[in-house]
Amino acid sequence: MELVKRTLQEVIEKRMFSGKAILLIGARQVGKSTLLEQVVKNRQEPVLRLNCDEPEVRTMLEAINTQELHLLIGQHRIVMIDEAQRVTNIGLTLKLITDGFPDVQLLVTGSSSFQLRDVVNEPLTGRKWEYNLFPLSTGELLDDRGLIGLKQTLESRLIYGSYPDVLNHSDDAKAVLTNLSGSYLYQDLLSLEGVRKPALLEKLLVALALQVGSEVSYNELAQTIGSDTKTVEKYINLLEKCFVVFRLSAFSRNLRTELKKSRKVYFYDNGIRNAILQNFTPLALRTDVGALWENFFISERMKYNHYSANYVRSYFWRTTLQQEIDYIEEQDGQFMAFEMKWNPKKTTASVPAPFKKEYPLKQFVVVTPNNYLDWTV
Repeated sequence: MELVKRTLQEVIEKRMFSGKAILLIGARQVGKSTLLEQVVKNRQEPVLRLNCDEPEVRTMLEAINTQELHLLIGQHRIVMIDEAQRVTNIGLTLKLITDGFPDVQLLVTGSSSFQLRDVVNEPLTGRKWEYNLFPLSTGELLDDRGLIGLKQTLESRLIYGSYPDVLNHSDDAKAVLTNLSGSYLYQDLLSLEGVRKPALLEKLLVALALQVGSEVSYNELAQTIGSDTKTVEKYINLLEKCFVVFRLSAFSRNLRTELKKSRKVYFYDNGIRNAILQNFTPLALRTDVGALWENFFISERMKYNHYSANYVRSYFWRTTLQQEIDYIEEQDGQFMAFEMKWNPKKTTASVPAPFKKEYPLKQFVVVTPNNYLDWTV
């Protein structure tokens, strides 16, 4: 199996043995464990690996004391704990290791931020480095495959996405994605008491997949799936924390005509979106290419910003007069505006006059397959 070097590898390697735990959070199957294995691969220190998907490991870590930790860790200098969100009170156990074993490097993965961040933030305040890992980014694939290889796979990535397993088994991409987009991707979510209706969750995912690039109304979604707005909002919030979808809010500050409470929902990966709809039709035969391109670029831009430590606030913008901008980034009081066009010949878009008048615009970009690399690598 081909291993693509991840951007975060060198970042994490530099943080090793700096006196803090390293947390790596991201969806299942994005390559968290593989990345950490690459980090420790050429190190001399002995490694203890604990997988919390295994019941006996979970049981042991849930009620372990300092004395037992000494016996468990022994001579190991690196402790890797996989899928840590599966362990009740894992935050306290991680604190015991970080405080009681200053010579040990703790490496922790988790696939749902709501189960991990909430329980580790307080115990590990000032004691952790935290990173998000996403499906393979455009930059990572460019380094691995070169420009020609990257261009050859663009259509495939719009349809099948960028999960490592999908790219490594391109002949079997549909089966891999169908398996991944089932309950496996959000099994942590289904284990919560508050999520009692998997069928409702699946209906919601289909509804969201059909509305990529469009504003979503919790009220309309609730009517579509036969539920209520509170449940819809709660499920979208949980799906976001499992790294299945993310939200963009409408930007509004000065104009009376700006939409204020609207939001759009995008998928972290195009392949997951298409698998939910069971639609792997080639681009030439699709009616949703514009939505796919928009979802692809915004998710790739998000990966780029995160890995580059480029701190921006992301929005879309629209008025009641139907003036709109697909995607906006605000940084240090200035704005970048992006319009996504799959067809490079349709690049005549311009910034609506009210936005240009009200806000300090640094740059406006029409993003097409010809220039998207300028903003994603």
